[in-house]
Amino acid sequence: MDNKKVAFYTLGCKLNFSETSTIARSFKDEGFQRVEFDEKADIYVINTCSVTDNADKRFKTIVKQAQKANEEAFVVGVGCYAQLKPEELADVDGVDLVLGATEKFKITDYLNDLSKNDHGKVHSCEIDEADFYVGAYSFGDRTRAFLKVQDGCDYKCTYCTIPLARGISRSDKLENVLKNAAEISAKGIKEIVLTGVNIGDYGKGEFGNKKHEHTFLDLVKALDEVEGIERLRISSIEPNLLKNETIDFVAQSKTFVPHFHIPLQSGSNEILKQMRRRYQKELYVDRVARIKSAMPDACIGVDVIVGFPGETDEHFLETYNFLNELDISYLHVFTYSERDNTPAAEMQDVVPTKVRKKRSKMLRGLSAKKRRAFYESQIEKEFTVLFEGENKEGYIHGFTQNYVKIKTPWDPQLVNTLHKVKLERIDEDGLVRVQFISEPQPQPV
Repeated sequence: MDNKKVAFYTLGCKLNFSETSTIARSFKDEGFQRVEFDEKADIYVINTCSVTDNADKRFKTIVKQAQKANEEAFVVGVGCYAQLKPEELADVDGVDLVLGATEKFKITDYLNDLSKNDHGKVHSCEIDEADFYVGAYSFGDRTRAFLKVQDGCDYKCTYCTIPLARGISRSDKLENVLKNAAEISAKGIKEIVLTGVNIGDYGKGEFGNKKHEHTFLDLVKALDEVEGIERLRISSIEPNLLKNETIDFVAQSKTFVPHFHIPLQSGSNEILKQMRRRYQKELYVDRVARIKSAMPDACIGVDVIVGFPGETDEHFLETYNFLNELDISYLHVFTYSERDNTPAAEMQDVVPTKVRKKRSKMLRGLSAKKRRAFYESQIEKEFTVLFEGENKEGYIHGFTQNYVKIKTPWDPQLVNTLHKVKLERIDEDGLVRVQFISEPQPQPV
């Protein structure tokens, strides 16, 4: 397999990005050369997602992209959709191999002669066999790394297929997380984003069972001591698992930044109950208040689902008004889509698609308003910005520690560097312009 070329395409979440990077490293160890997805390759690996209906449909489009680059290439589908509906993926014209939740990490074991198949071959375990943990992290194409610390979920939300796609909740050993963090640090990456399916559940399954030696708070405290990492960010954490002790620790931490992403899903207790979420909206109010009390400039992002079965106009307005009054910074809005083998797909009072789209548009508008208000509240304040690596129409972008997105004229010397700035004004495109407090230092060539 030496000198063969491989390309990757990742759909979905930060966790998928971290796992794609780990799979890519296994190819490199076997002598493969990684190329961009639009280049000619011998193998194309597509890491799939199944959180939304749209992600399923996109798979076929991406397979066609691979065939356009090289019609003789060997095409592999892995990831959540590959675990949930392997035969459906295998039926897609051009797909040669489909690997499920556990098999994807041994992908090179399944590659023999790379000759095209008339029909995709499937290797997919029963999901209850996905009970062991495989660590992962991504780096190389970004100034930040996604570090996987946990996988799977024991929650049974009625709309969600993730437990069916990824199995039970299980965690990486603490010493392994710290080893991976040190490896990332040694590569000069300035920021680590902790990722997983349900990271607040960290510790469970550390020994392949439900025994806990460590908690999420233990993990956070240990990572705060890793040398060389400038910033640590918590990607997404359930409100019932975000404890006061964690909030208080982040507030005085050396490296954890004041940015939280907390799924809400609905501002109606009635709908939360139908979703089988493990909290009511009053707890959410309490979490936001606790964060803002400890860190007044903290950025708080919210996941919300619109159009869940039984969501009346009154329920939706309850959610809209709840979010409008809450001291949050932006929304990630998901339009509910039916997923096979979930209780929600069998529920009555289905919300018409047109209504779902209208509600989604309203919340996206609210998100823009919230983000603008948050940015305005930060003007004239001083922060540290980590600059990204891309030249976007003559500008370089970056993020403050509390996730305000800024822009300044392109300067390659700024890439992957941290600089103290004062936020000056919001530009026409909604991004923030800054004044440098610490002058950019020339980087060694």
